[in-house]
Amino acid sequence: MLLYQPESGYCYNSDSIFLYDFINRFTPKGRVLDVGAGCGVVGLLVARDNEKVHLEAVEKQPHFVEYARKNALANNIDYTLHACDFLEFECKEKYDYIVSNPPFYPEGVQKSKDEMLFHARYNVNLPLEPFFKKVSQCLNPHSHFVFCYDAIQFADVCIALAKVKMRVVDVQFVHPKKDRVASLVMVHARNGSRAQMQVLPPLISFDGQEQSQEVLEIYAKAKTQSIKCQI
Repeated sequence: MLLYQPESGYCYNSDSIFLYDFINRFTPKGRVLDVGAGCGVVGLLVARDNEKVHLEAVEKQPHFVEYARKNALANNIDYTLHACDFLEFECKEKYDYIVSNPPFYPEGVQKSKDEMLFHARYNVNLPLEPFFKKVSQCLNPHSHFVFCYDAIQFADVCIALAKVKMRVVDVQFVHPKKDRVASLVMVHARNGSRAQMQVLPPLISFDGQEQSQEVLEIYAKAKTQSIKCQI
């Protein structure tokens, strides 16, 4: 997949590629909404691999709106993009899946002065409780919410999901190396579910100085080619 990205500022990283692969575990279909789409990487990859997906996205930063539209066109993927803040998004029809790589750096972390980075990284722009409340309002009954977040905030994620009657049913932690603490958590939650949580084997990013075999396989499936440019 060919993906155009800004020359400077925020670019997608391994979190998005790992999330795409995690989402594919659940064979998404129906109406799918990618929240905080950025250049479109997560949603477009999912739509490419799952022919029964009807993809929409929400992105509030004008620069990223243009990149996401260009990337959908370049890869011949039907794409409805809503240029607005998700918390102000008017949800006219509900969705079967909502996916997201949201801003998750917490309060207390030194914030970037770059506006694009600020909106893409810090959860003050999309706080957990209003974020999850809006997700729950936009999902069909017994539908799916698949996203990634900062691993050290996993307890807060579970509490915030419970407040909107959503339950974590699958979770996978991502570790930089096998002897390091998790840096990322990928979550599959459902509304109205009573299922017990399934904790998948951890994803280890590096084996020594080299990317792990599992990570290499994920990148091979994604097959992304990035071009930094100004549009």
